[in-house]
Order: sequence, then C-alpha cells, then structure tokens
Amino acid sequence: MILPIYAYGNPVLKKEAKDISPDYPELPKLLEDMWETLYHANGIGLAAPQIGKPIRIFMVDTAQLDDNKPEPERTGEGIKKVFINAEILEEAGDDWTYEEGCLSIPDVSGDVDRPEEVTIRYYDENFELHEETYDGMNARVIQHEYDHIDGILFTEHLKPVKKQLVRRKLESIRKGKAKADYPIVFYTRK
Repeated sequence: MILPIYAYGNPVLKKEAKDISPDYPELPKLLEDMWETLYHANGIGLAAPQIGKPIRIFMVDTAQLDDNKPEPERTGEGIKKVFINAEILEEAGDDWTYEEGCLSIPDVSGDVDRPEEVTIRYYDENFELHEETYDGMNARVIQHEYDHIDGILFTEHLKPVKKQLVRRKLESIRKGKAKADYPIVFYTRK
C-alpha cells in the first residue's frame, strides 16, 4: 500500500525517533508499504518519520541509480537495505558537496556537505545485527536518512545564503501550498 509522505512543517519530522523491538506490530507489512511508497515517489531513501511514524527505521536503494546507467558505466556498488535502530559509529574522510532533495520537501534542493564515509551499526529486516562501512553515494544517502530518524532535515545543512533563498518555498510547503506526484500530508495546526 502506498502511504502518504509527511511534508515539511509536520512535527513528526523534527522528533528524535525511538528504537523498536523485533515484535513491532506488523513490521513486514510496514516495510513492504515503505518500499512501495519509496518507489512510487521515485525516491532512493525513505525514513519512517516521513510516513508519520517516529521510529528508527529507514531504507535505502541506491542500486537503482546504477540500473539507470548504460551497461558499460554500471559499477554494481549500489545497495538496497533496511536499517533498523541504526547508530552511526563514525563518519570519516573529506566532506564532499552534492545537491540533495527530500520527498518531504518537494521542489527544494541544495548543496549539502557530508563526510565521504560512514560506519553504521544496524539491524536488518530479520533483526540480524550488522556493522558496515559505506562510502560515496551510499554513505550520503545513509547519512541523509539517518538524519531523519534524529529529527534533522537536509535544509538545516544548507549554507546561510541558500537557506535564505529557499525560505519562502519552505513556508509555502508548511502552509500546504506545494504539489507532489505522490500522496503528501500537510500539517494543519489545531
């Protein structure tokens, strides 16, 4: 089932998410729905807070970036993984700049500096523990999604001038004046 994505301004996006246990209700169904939602929205990463659940789950599929390249340019380095109760152990290497966007912040993008390598401990969908190091685009997407479970949005990493330039767009999204090609939920104050 395709789930609606919660837009900028919703408080769930700013909460630090909580760990879950292996007996989390209907976890396989939730993960299936999250994958379907991710692909429907043409994303490469999705975190549970983006679907309104303040829990420490995110998924990454950078393998599809490789699939879109012509055969001789494919590297086979992309990943497709679920990260549960993740903990970043180390970020290393030089910061590199790349233009990021977010399904929760439609039509806004900007250059973000992130370390080129990340070491992360997490449980997979079968609650098997892993500790792995990723670099390049895999590291970047993991760091972006990890920020979501810590209540941080990529716009907080933008340089001050860019923050000023996107301020109006962010305010429009907060007010529900944005469009997306996927179901989206805007926050309305009671």
